[in-house]
Amino acid sequence: MKINILAFGIAKDIFGGPSISVEMTNDATVSNLKYLLENQYPKLRKLATYMVAVNNEYALEGDTVHERDEIAIIPPVSGG
Repeated sequence: MKINILAFGIAKDIFGGPSISVEMTNDATVSNLKYLLENQYPKLRKLATYMVAVNNEYALEGDTVHERDEIAIIPPVSGG
C-alpha cells in the first residue's frame, strides 16, 4: 500500500519537501514506518525524538497504519 506522509519543521528539510510517499505492507505499524523512514532518511535518526500522528492523533509504536490515513511526522519543538 502507498502511504502519504506530511512533514513538519525540520522533517521537511530532511525529506526535501512538505510530504513524501512510501510503499508498505498492509499490516504495517507505526514502528515499521519509523524503521523504513529512518533507513531511507538517516538524518531522521539524529533527531532527539519525533512523534508520528495518525489522523490528527499521536500514534503508539504498535498502532497499524492504513493507506488512507493522514500521517504526519512531528519533530521536537522548542520555544519559550
